[in-house]
Amino acid sequence: MTMRGNVTMEQSSKFQHQPQPDTPSSSTMSPSPHPEQTPPWGALWVLALGLAMIVLDSSIVNVSIPTIIDDIDIDLTDVQWVTSLYNIVLAALLLPFGKLGDAKGRKLVFQIGTVIFVASSLLAATSHGAGMLLTARALQGIGGAMIMPDTLSTVSAMFRGKYRAAAFGVWGAVMSSAAALGPLLGGVLTETLGWRWIFLVNLPLGIIIFVATIPLVPKTGGHTSNITSSTTSSTIRFQSIDVDIPGVVLSALTSALLVFGLIEGETYGWWKQTSTQLKMGGLAWNRGWLSPVPICLVAGMLLLVVFITVELARGKAGRPVMLDMTLFRIKTFSWGNLSAAAIAAGEFALVFALPLYLINARGLDTLQAGAMLAVMGLGSIIAGGRAHMLAAKFTPVGVVQLGLVIEIIAVAVIAVLMPVGFAVWWQLLPLTAYGCGLGLASAQLTSVVLSEVPIPQSGEGSATQSTIRQLGTAMGSAISGAALTMAINGTLPARLESLGLPAKVGDGLAKAVSSSAGGVIGSFRSGDGPAAQFGDEAPKIADAMTSGFIEGNRWTLLVAGCMLLIGLLASVAVRRAASTHSTH
Repeated sequence: MTMRGNVTMEQSSKFQHQPQPDTPSSSTMSPSPHPEQTPPWGALWVLALGLAMIVLDSSIVNVSIPTIIDDIDIDLTDVQWVTSLYNIVLAALLLPFGKLGDAKGRKLVFQIGTVIFVASSLLAATSHGAGMLLTARALQGIGGAMIMPDTLSTVSAMFRGKYRAAAFGVWGAVMSSAAALGPLLGGVLTETLGWRWIFLVNLPLGIIIFVATIPLVPKTGGHTSNITSSTTSSTIRFQSIDVDIPGVVLSALTSALLVFGLIEGETYGWWKQTSTQLKMGGLAWNRGWLSPVPICLVAGMLLLVVFITVELARGKAGRPVMLDMTLFRIKTFSWGNLSAAAIAAGEFALVFALPLYLINARGLDTLQAGAMLAVMGLGSIIAGGRAHMLAAKFTPVGVVQLGLVIEIIAVAVIAVLMPVGFAVWWQLLPLTAYGCGLGLASAQLTSVVLSEVPIPQSGEGSATQSTIRQLGTAMGSAISGAALTMAINGTLPARLESLGLPAKVGDGLAKAVSSSAGGVIGSFRSGDGPAAQFGDEAPKIADAMTSGFIEGNRWTLLVAGCMLLIGLLASVAVRRAASTHSTH
């Protein structure tokens, strides 16, 4: 955000380094710690706990969906929105609320977001119908969008110098490990206390976060576009902040449309509408020849162009902007965000494929699969906590690249060990290695992206990075789902036909495997339901289905590896940009 006023360089320096009285004016403008001062580590852990609460809520719900369907009697379309609506609202509002934190104070926005998130979690836990649950999930998305960018921007403002790498190491490790632990925690709570506790657990957690924020988290942000001062007084006079209404509306709509299109492509069809009909409230989309997905994607891209055009025009005219496009002139920021998007896509593709493989192809139950995936979180925590030490020796960009190389190698090993000829528990070794790579890359990537972003714009920069990561995650969901479907439908029919099944039957069974993401395999193993008509051939068909499904998952992992490779190549550009900046 551009700041104008008659503050001289001497006065500004004096203001930055002299203690200020604890007044609303000075506290909201409190400077970041001096590089040689010990930063507020307690604040870091409070913010990290807030981040963990938001990230967990993105992944903890998925394993509870069958139980929720049975308990409150909602249909498949509604339950798909239970997961999608939260992510769409979250992505749509990250940028506006990041900007709001810069303007009005990040601590205040963080606390308000925590209250909204806790209240909406209680509403979700007491839901007895689709309408109430979906409303609660939308409100959770609003609260999450207020919390997430302000955790990162506050850390960026508080930690400088030698402590910065360690702080971002903690932040990145918490983010990646929370995502990995979500399915396990969701499974445990659902099996023991009931599905409502996946939301109720946020109540004590949110109360702890809100109360701890008061003494531990300093006030940062609260800058305005006009600041005045004088040499005879330390009083800072704040003037009103204009709001970029077109930017708020355009950024929210753009993010919502793009994320919806990428997430729901497999559900509603990438071009022709599938048998699943889009319903939201009293509205329904019923155009069999055209899915709503391409319309949303095209509209999102057009709005993105309009958003960029409007923001550039407002910036040139000296008017307030939602996103300062000059941030992308910072090479580490622009290339770093490209790397972050590709890495998020690759990492989500892996997380998408592995639970399906472990449960439907290898026969593990939800808790066993969650426990295996939890080792990724363990590796991430260990490596993320140590990343700052490696950063001091190899630079933060070097640590990101090391983590990505480890991730790519681990993905390749996981793919090699996927066939049933290998014991499933051998997967623990590459999964742990992948978690370590994830911890290293995630811990330092954020630091690299925001390293040259001015502190007054750290909320804006943090929200931009979070939004791009969210879009990358949605892209990973879309690409991995498409890769799995195409690979199954491309390889499984031939395997089934080799058993003597007619081509039409083989094609139908392949589509059943892809549409159920492998869920139909279990019925053929047991010979129940539709599998009974195949008699003694059902186990052989199940073996062929398993083989074809594994092959599809291996192709999905190949896509994940390619995404990670793109992130690695982009990080090379980041490294060059950082080296160029350091020489000036």
